[in-house]
Amino acid sequence: MKPRIEWKALAWMVGVFALCYYLPLDSGRFQAAVGEGLALTRWYAREHVLLCLVPAFFIAGAIATFVRQESVMRYLGPKASKPVAYGMASVSGSVLAVCSCTVLPLFAGIWRMGAGLGPAVAFLYSGPAISVLAVILTARILGWELGLARVLGAVVFAGLIGLVMAWVFRKSEAAKAQLAAVLPDPDPSPRPLGQTVVWIGLMVVLLIFANWSEAEASGLFGLLAAAKWWIVSVCALGLGLAMHFWFGVPGGKWIGVAGSVALAAALAGDQVMIPFSVGVAGLVWISSSAEGELGEWWMATWDFTKLIAPLLLGGVFLSGLLLGRPGHEGWIPSAWVATAVGGNGLGAVFLSSLVGALMYFATLTEIPILQGLIGNGMGQGPALALLLAGPALSLPNLLALGKIFGARRTLVYAALVVGMATLSGWIYGNL
Repeated sequence: MKPRIEWKALAWMVGVFALCYYLPLDSGRFQAAVGEGLALTRWYAREHVLLCLVPAFFIAGAIATFVRQESVMRYLGPKASKPVAYGMASVSGSVLAVCSCTVLPLFAGIWRMGAGLGPAVAFLYSGPAISVLAVILTARILGWELGLARVLGAVVFAGLIGLVMAWVFRKSEAAKAQLAAVLPDPDPSPRPLGQTVVWIGLMVVLLIFANWSEAEASGLFGLLAAAKWWIVSVCALGLGLAMHFWFGVPGGKWIGVAGSVALAAALAGDQVMIPFSVGVAGLVWISSSAEGELGEWWMATWDFTKLIAPLLLGGVFLSGLLLGRPGHEGWIPSAWVATAVGGNGLGAVFLSSLVGALMYFATLTEIPILQGLIGNGMGQGPALALLLAGPALSLPNLLALGKIFGARRTLVYAALVVGMATLSGWIYGNL
């Protein structure tokens, strides 16, 4: 029998060996870059895992457990009305206003439940790219022209990228449509639709307000920022009551968790992460020890967590290693980037889109970063390109996305975002 070489495994082994062999450990820049990667990962773990990712994983698990596949196929599937499907995807994404990493579990939930590629991608882009607060702050800090260009570009992108993705992968979409046509008649739902809507809605509101930015200190946004933790507490209490009355969780369990959270809040003062962590631990304990729907919800949530979380954390470290944190140096000197994105030439706009697609931006952090870059000579075209590509893409986002719906779709999606952001920025910069 002729011996066989597993070329893929061999290539990985050779690549890892070469990386270890040639690591520039004596380089001061490389050592600083490793520190930047670790610092960005620590910041991400402190600021985004508990408040953003954990609620998103539970919401994705709820979509997979409680939302009927027939409903997803009817409104977001390949045969759904395009205005309805793309409109729902874009609006729901913009309401969430999450970062490029937090949107992934939610995208994975609707994608696995049968949503068409186009509407699912429109949701994937609109979540981090379209935010009412981000647009307001962009217009206020960077100018109304850039703010208007951002919102128009992002709204058009969400639908257009989804349509192009659906056309490029039309064969697989046709197969999904055929599968939808032969789905069996749905069984009677074990849970009323109203309960499902309230259950998921409470988690969505909790996710939104746990991450509500306090950057806007006046008006309605300021009032909501001041009340954010009260709103989160009411939603958490609503979830506890729902688990007791709708899912049969013993009163002693959820009262014990609620009491533990209240005690932690009283002892922690303004350290909100402590009672939030206690609440998450209690939710994990209740759901993982339950049977029936709550147990299925936990298993779906855990499946999404295992699939996405390691890739996101690894991608955040790699992003910090290469590009650093905002205001800090990574392995790639920031002066190179700042010099290269001056003016409104096509090369500068493309580089701005590409860097934005690889760098991790938390929600709203792109605005002060751009403010500094524009002050150092960045052109208006590259600035718009970064606003359109940066919040929607990141290196951790791309790594996890490849695991969710394949490398080919991920590469096409990234190319569309970078290409359209480049074209839009170049046109805007030369008007």
